[in-house]
Amino acid sequence: MNDIDAPGYQHTQKGPWSLVLYGIGVFTLGLGLLLREEPLVTTWLPTLGVLLLLVGACFQHLTVTDEEDRLDIRFGPLPLFRKQILYEDMRAVEVGRTTLLDGWGIHLSLRGGWVWNIAGWDCVIIHHRGKTWVGTDDAENLARFLKAKISQLDSALNRI
Repeated sequence: MNDIDAPGYQHTQKGPWSLVLYGIGVFTLGLGLLLREEPLVTTWLPTLGVLLLLVGACFQHLTVTDEEDRLDIRFGPLPLFRKQILYEDMRAVEVGRTTLLDGWGIHLSLRGGWVWNIAGWDCVIIHHRGKTWVGTDDAENLARFLKAKISQLDSALNRI
């Protein structure tokens, strides 16, 4: 649902990194089977392979969803990494671009704030109690939606 006139917002962007992690994980498991007679290999190669498969399942896609009072940002399909930002905490929203130094994944940006990005360079920068760079291939629609949400909240607060 990417239509700004719709009552909510939800968008999922797929990333290529899970395929790389799945490939290395399967290779590592296979190597562990081939070398199962070697000491230590029996334990650490299969463990590493399973860990890579799990991390791949965590970073297959990035979904951004309107949850009525907050924006939910989560990697998945195994949703171990998630962030929620209350709309009332949002001060400003702008379309931006991440750099090669910002990269992909979840980490601090050299320009301040946290980066949540699965692929590409387009993002929406959300100014709240901190700053969050949300990577998306739907930056214009997400920014428009968030600005409308902030405006609605401001209007509601001014009526009180």
